Amino acid sequence: MRTGLYPGTFDPITLGHVDIIERAMALVDRLVIGVAINRDKGPLFNLEERVEMVEHECAAITKITGGEIVVHPFENLLIDCARDVGASVIIRGLRAVADFEYEFQMVGMNRVLDDSIETVFLMADAERQSIASKLVKEIARLGGDVSSFVTPAVNDALKERLRPGGG
Repeated sequence: MRTGLYPGTFDPITLGHVDIIERAMALVDRLVIGVAINRDKGPLFNLEERVEMVEHECAAITKITGGEIVVHPFENLLIDCARDVGASVIIRGLRAVADFEYEFQMVGMNRVLDDSIETVFLMADAERQSIASKLVKEIARLGGDVSSFVTPAVNDALKERLRPGGG
């Protein structure tokens, strides 16, 4: 069984993430979604909320693909997380050339740490490539409509969190 690890902060999970998850499921038998704790980023949603959102969105995908998706919070090195979950491949999503430069460095470092774990880059569908969680949050904070960037459940969670007196 081939296990892949798709890591990220998922704050919140977007349609771009969902697209990468669907594409990754065609490559692996078991996909672990590594939800990074990453306190330095100051997430809008806490870890439990992000894990719950990812699990909710992945439930529909597993019904369609029949594959196995596991959501796994982590705070250690990515390569150690990959070892912990038995992943032979790390899945990374790319949006633009700027993403590639950072990811290229990351792959080089990870190869030094463990050259048995491959990294695969996937690009979301063209209409999803510009979606970034950071921008989704900024648009939502300023009262903009993010419904074309996230699922209805995530859109509702954003509205609830950002409403005056919310979460």
